[in-house]
Parts: sequence; structure tokens; C-alpha cells
Amino acid sequence: MGRAWRLELVAGLGIALALPALALSAGSSVGLATETTLTAETHDLNGRTQATLSVSVIGQDGQPAAGAVVIQDKGQPLAGVALNAEGHASVVLTLAPGIHNLAAAYAGDAAHLTSVSQVTPVSATTGTTPDFGIAVAPATISLAQGQSGSVTASIAPINAASLSAPMFVTLSCAGLPDQSTCTFTPENLEILPNTTAALTSNMVIATVAAGTNSRVAPPQGPGSNRTVWAVLLPGAFGLAGLAFGARRRAWLRRLSLLCLVGLVTILGATGCNPLYNYKNHGPQPNLPTPAGTYTLQVTAQSSNGVSATTHNTTMVLTVK
Repeated sequence: MGRAWRLELVAGLGIALALPALALSAGSSVGLATETTLTAETHDLNGRTQATLSVSVIGQDGQPAAGAVVIQDKGQPLAGVALNAEGHASVVLTLAPGIHNLAAAYAGDAAHLTSVSQVTPVSATTGTTPDFGIAVAPATISLAQGQSGSVTASIAPINAASLSAPMFVTLSCAGLPDQSTCTFTPENLEILPNTTAALTSNMVIATVAAGTNSRVAPPQGPGSNRTVWAVLLPGAFGLAGLAFGARRRAWLRRLSLLCLVGLVTILGATGCNPLYNYKNHGPQPNLPTPAGTYTLQVTAQSSNGVSATTHNTTMVLTVK
């Protein structure tokens, strides 16, 4: 009886000692809590309010977090930006007239939990000039190499009642990694007088997967040696003629020139010809889109023939 009691006591102590370790392991697998902060500095730019937004994300361990942050206005995505190695990011946005309640939402990563900053209210100047604002949703997108994804770009008319003619807005993007593209459908949007509803365009981002083409070795056979000698012999004669022709006789210079012409002709018809190389070696394999996190700039521009109006927003592309 005493032996059984001792065994139960030992087992109970083992479980009690194991529980804290299990709890610590479970907590670490979930990720560290984070704190996100947002600050905004505003100034007037030609009658519009331009805001410089600075974001910082720090983990519970005091180390900077990595990943993407979405700038929200009253809970709606306005822009996206990637954090740098110090856990900071900044973006400059032109705000539409009125009151904005801005916040930064950290998307989290494999080691960190999501978090949202406190709301920062910003008052933007109200004017009467026809204008527009731009936003993207979603503000972050993650693609594997070879995949494509869609983002909605929204153009919000401002003071469209003051328009005397339609306003055309052209969309474009910049900051894409190599081997990737973005296209807008439609690329041009038309804001009519008195338009109040936002206009949208479908932005498709496409990446490239690694190619599977492999080089094919050129065929070897009796003809290969003859091709080599056909290239080497005229070249040797041509070089010899160049070396001695200048100090010997005029006919040697003419011979060297003739040999060089023959060498160039043979090279053009054999291994140095691009078509020959393609047929015998095959196409180059495709280069993939480099993996990483990129901040893309989406631009909307309109012109009345005298001056141009340009507004930008940003989004984050992660290529895996």
C-alpha cells in the first residue's frame, strides 16, 4: 500500500513539473504580443492636406517586428506599407477633405501577433476645387512565385459638382520586383460632373515561377570536329597574315583580309549565330520573381491640359 502511494506521489510531482514547461511551449508557438504606434504630421499642399504617417511595431521582447502594416481610415484600408529591419515604416498620403480617424493595423508574422495602434484623428482642409482621392483594398497581398492576385483600386471624386467637363484619371504602379507585372482594368477612369460614388479598377499583380527549361548539349559527332577545324584554320591564317603582311608584301595583307572575311562568315553560320545557339542549346530557363516583401506605389493622375493632379497610395506585396 505504501509503495503504491509513493508511486502516485512521484507521478503527480512529474505532471506538476511538466505543466509549466508545456504552457511555456504553447505560448511561444502562438507568437509574441506586439505594440503598434502611429504618428501623423500634416501640412497644406496646394489646398490639400498631405499627411506623413510614421509607424512603429515592437514585440513584447523589445525587438522590432517584421511584416506589413495597413493604414486604416475609420476601419477601411487606405494604404499598406512594409516594415524595415528596425520595425519602422512611413508613408506620405494626400487626404480627402474632412475628418479622418487613422490607425495602423499590424498584420503579424510567424513570430508576432497582430496589433492595432490607437486612433489618430486628422482634419483635412475642405476646398471647392474638383479633385479625387485614391485607396486600395486589400492593402496587402501575398503570392507564391507564379501566382497572380487582384486588388481593387478606388477613385473617390471630390467636389465633382464643380466640374465643367469630365475628368479622366489614369492609374499606374511602381516598385514592382523583377519578373512581375501589374495591369489595371480599366486603366483610365472617367469622373463625370456631380459624380459622388467611387470608381473602381481591377489591379492584377502577376509573378513568375522558376522555369523548368534545361540546356541541351550540342550534338557530338564526326561533323563537330570538321566544324571546329573550319573555324580554327581560317582564323590561324588570318592572324598570321596580320602579323607578317604589314612588313612583307601587299598580297599577304590581302590574304589576311580574305581569311578574316572567311572566319566571320563561318562564325555567323555556326556556333556564334543566335539561331544556331537556340536550336542546339534550347531557350534560357525563366527567372523567378525574387521572394521578399515589397512596398508598391499606386498612382492616379489626371490632367486638364495645363496642369496635372497626381495622388499616390501604397500597398505591400509579399512573394513567397
